[in-house]
Amino acid sequence: MSPSTQRTGTLTGVVVATALPYREDPVAPAGLAVDYDRYAEHCRWLVDNGCDGVGPNGSLGEYSSLTDDERRTVARTAVEAVAGRGKVIVGVHGVGSHQAVRWAEAAAEDGADGVLCLPPTMYRANPGEVVAHFEAVAAVGLPVMVYNNPLDTKVDLTPGLLAEIARIDNVQAVKEFSGDVRRVLEIKESAPGLDIISGADDVALESMLMGATGWFAGFPNVFPAESARLFRLATTGRLEEARALYGPLVAAFRWDSRTEFVQAIKLGMEMVGRYGGPCRPPRGPLIPAHRAQVTADMEKAIASLEAAAVNAGVAAAGPAA
Repeated sequence: MSPSTQRTGTLTGVVVATALPYREDPVAPAGLAVDYDRYAEHCRWLVDNGCDGVGPNGSLGEYSSLTDDERRTVARTAVEAVAGRGKVIVGVHGVGSHQAVRWAEAAAEDGADGVLCLPPTMYRANPGEVVAHFEAVAAVGLPVMVYNNPLDTKVDLTPGLLAEIARIDNVQAVKEFSGDVRRVLEIKESAPGLDIISGADDVALESMLMGATGWFAGFPNVFPAESARLFRLATTGRLEEARALYGPLVAAFRWDSRTEFVQAIKLGMEMVGRYGGPCRPPRGPLIPAHRAQVTADMEKAIASLEAAAVNAGVAAAGPAA
């Protein structure tokens, strides 16, 4: 291992953890087949609206509910859809390193720009095992974004542990999903060569202001252009404009950190005229109370964006003659 001292930027910017559309098919798992054509169109739409790339096969993409063939085809579809116009960072999460390495090798063969990788899933690995897991994945050769999600994995990639992980060749970034914005500066101090990527939408602005260089995001599936603009405002020092845009969106963004985040984001997509559709089990539909709250939070966000667009139009037109 050698210290990572230079940021390459390969894994930075706004990368959307893509939601996955299904269509009804009685012979598919749970009666739902992946709609690859609709997924390809969605990936293109995200990049066309200013996002820097897409992240297939994350938890928002329901990777754990896919067959092996579906999971491979989803990644290939994303690579082909953006066709060099945006980066593709493929989720390669696995129960152990041999599974994660297999998916990383497939991502490399299929032309991905990098991989996103959790510690071993379904097993509370100790620090040495975590380091060994990421060493194996990084040895494939693609840039690696390690993923800290202690809520789901019960493994916390603390700043001290990240300092050790950052010394692994090809590890370039961490997706930070602890929800603790103090971690951004702590990681910068412990692992200064590591790009810090905001992983939770409802602390995205706070993380960017503290030095995060990317956002691996959920709600840009709903608001891609606005999310891309938020990132540019925050990372170029236009704080007041960033705060004005971010504030009305946060209530919706908080659903990115809740158990029902996939269903909530798919409902949000439907509310802005996109296709969201159902989820595969074990995810079921939103209960009525959650559906009502997501709807209310989304309506607030949509109304704010519509009002901002009207005001911008009036300002551009200038005073009446």
